[in-house]
Amino acid sequence: MKSVISIGNQDFISIRKNNCFYIDKTDFIREWWDNQDSVTLITRPRRFGKTLNMSMVEYFFSVNHSECSKYFEDLVIWKEERFRKLQGTYPVISLSFADIKATTYETARRAVIRKLVKLYSTFEFVKSSKVLNEKDRAYFDSVEENMSDDAAAVAVNYLSDYLSRYYGKKVIILLDEYDTPLQESYIHGYWENLTAFIRSLFNSTFKTNPYMERGLLTGITRVSKESIFSDLNNLEVVTTTSEKYSGSLRSGMMVLLLENTEIFTIRGPLQNIWTRENMERTGQTPAEIC
Repeated sequence: MKSVISIGNQDFISIRKNNCFYIDKTDFIREWWDNQDSVTLITRPRRFGKTLNMSMVEYFFSVNHSECSKYFEDLVIWKEERFRKLQGTYPVISLSFADIKATTYETARRAVIRKLVKLYSTFEFVKSSKVLNEKDRAYFDSVEENMSDDAAAVAVNYLSDYLSRYYGKKVIILLDEYDTPLQESYIHGYWENLTAFIRSLFNSTFKTNPYMERGLLTGITRVSKESIFSDLNNLEVVTTTSEKYSGSLRSGMMVLLLENTEIFTIRGPLQNIWTRENMERTGQTPAEIC
């Protein structure tokens, strides 16, 4: 059966389960794991497959998806036994700020808080376990929309602690599109308020978190003005010009064109520019600049 291209589908398992066209980027998992960087920020342009890659990472590592090994079996990551044993063995905390596009600080802050509340509800089963004491349960119950900034700042850190006790392993933390609310705050004039709030959250989550095994963030750019990362000296930043992961994170369109040049015809003013050689040299494709 011929694979179809599922446009806009950002869920790894949905694509694999329905035999949709998929460009294997699972070697990124090997590279990222072997590099052993504590926290990695990967910046890529829009429509570059960042969210799909994060979905891939979550399904690979998460103990909640240990039954998903069959969707990796014919991919490059499955060639090494050590990674076959690693699949589905870690508690994973996964967040996305992609939809936080607010015009005021109060609305943006509330949206972040709601993400934290939903995150805690996902792991509600941990609250009743014996690994938590009464103080832990009291904080668990305090994670609600009217929580203070101080309580919100430590929410992911505390949840990491609870999960590491429950599963007996440190957690992997994934944050997709971290910079979306920050871009909106700059446009709408509440940058200083939001960066102060986010800086505290990130510091507690990614810097002073002894329960974190690895952290992975994605975004369009690295925010440098009054940087929210000023306290994160453990951050490895990987941009489009970095050599790191340049092979495993190539644009899906790039791979598609380079591996299937016989079925694509580029016409018009681009036909003499976008040759195979030029695409390999520049790292760009017609679809990415048109």
